[in-house]
Amino acid sequence: MKGAGGTSGGIGSFFIGLVMMCGGFYMLLNSIVITNNFAMSTRLYSFNMMGQGLNVTGGMVLIPFMFGVGLIFFNSRNIIGWLLTIGSVSAFIFGVISSINFTMRSMSAFELMAILVMAVGGLGLFLRSLR
Repeated sequence: MKGAGGTSGGIGSFFIGLVMMCGGFYMLLNSIVITNNFAMSTRLYSFNMMGQGLNVTGGMVLIPFMFGVGLIFFNSRNIIGWLLTIGSVSAFIFGVISSINFTMRSMSAFELMAILVMAVGGLGLFLRSLR
């Protein structure tokens, strides 16, 4: 009977590595805290024009969206309406995504080392069993 990777043996290290890898990466991703600071009046984009800072807010992005939707309802073949609508929706989506903050929860050095040993050690065992 052939084992993992087409060789004899390696099934035990395959499953141990798989369990360690899944557990370690689960604990690593579970320790990440995601927050955002998005609202309609917060800054999505910032430009520097002639020494002045120009902030584009979420509400300002909705103004061309409204004009675009109005032009589309008036004439659905109007390219300017479609460009305004698609451009403002994509700017809004990218602004929301860019306002996301990733931080790690506080943990001791031992916890972090245990998580990393499980994740990377499990990955090493898993890949070695496939050889």
